[in-house]
Amino acid sequence: MGMVDEPAPLTVRKIIHIDMDAFFASVEQRDFPEYRGKPVIVGGDPASRGVVSTCSYEARKYGVHSAMPTSRAYRLCPHGIFLHPRFEAYKQVSIQIRDIFHRFTDKVEPLSLDEAYLDVTESDSGFFTATDIAKEIKRLILEETQLTASAGVASTKFVAKVASGFRKPDGLTVIRPEKAEAFIEALPIGAFYGIGEATEKKMVSLGIHNGKDLKTWSEVDLVRHFGKSGRFYYNIARGIDPRPVESHHVRKSVGAENTFAENLIDLDSMRTELMSIAETVSRRLKKIPTSGKTITLKVRYADFEIATRSISLPSMVNDVETLYQTAASALPLTEAGVKEVRLLGISVSNLDLARGETSSRTGQLELGF
Repeated sequence: MGMVDEPAPLTVRKIIHIDMDAFFASVEQRDFPEYRGKPVIVGGDPASRGVVSTCSYEARKYGVHSAMPTSRAYRLCPHGIFLHPRFEAYKQVSIQIRDIFHRFTDKVEPLSLDEAYLDVTESDSGFFTATDIAKEIKRLILEETQLTASAGVASTKFVAKVASGFRKPDGLTVIRPEKAEAFIEALPIGAFYGIGEATEKKMVSLGIHNGKDLKTWSEVDLVRHFGKSGRFYYNIARGIDPRPVESHHVRKSVGAENTFAENLIDLDSMRTELMSIAETVSRRLKKIPTSGKTITLKVRYADFEIATRSISLPSMVNDVETLYQTAASALPLTEAGVKEVRLLGISVSNLDLARGETSSRTGQLELGF
């Protein structure tokens, strides 16, 4: 009797949704210390027909929220600090944040300047679970931008998005696949991503107050009441959300870095660490596969000041020895050894993209939650 092949187990996706906390207002409070601890409202002029883009948590205590007319925000919080947006400042921080995301995965789908989905189902970042990656991303964002972010970890985009808003600010909520159904059933209908105020009112009028109520409705009836969106509501009530994380990012560099539990003082220990980092970078380059011409050493000192030194080579490289030797040769060009060092990194840019972008990410280990 012949053996019957068992179907391959379905891969459970690991998706992280990162959402910066009160982003525009937080950048203003970071850049202008006199605003800290005060109600900051970023948007149009209160005397105009403008709306609130973002407000600080101090302003939210007075009932102010995004998309509210600034004239109403002024009536609720007349002592608030009303500011026009500084989009260039916000874009700069957004670039920093996305750089952090791409240290962990190429599958990054930005939704706006301050939020994005990441698919970390497969990763060679050195972390064993999606939860650990989310924690590290939050830590790096705080360290490198002095801002906080909230994260949701789940197996679908919908649940990850909702989860990221659960413990704001500076929150982390993990919904394991086996808990997703109960999580959705208990969710108030107004907390469903994609259900706005008007739709919420209509659902409540129909007796739909939470995910459990929504799940009792047939797809036909939901479509009859809500049009095409009814299909989406029917599926998400059952945890069905196959939408992929769609990244249109063109990789510009490949790198790795280590933050040390204790600051490094002597150059020998730094060189030892650089060898380990070079091995990681080489492995990542070969897995894509690609190579590059410019090698950059990154040093963060104990006082958090950052120094970078770049060296361009005449040919494409991806081998450990060249990466290490080039980065180590740049070490004396910094204050490393004179100043204590808390982080070292190596990145490779000017990549051979024609070679690298067509390859698949095979052979990577699937992460746990």
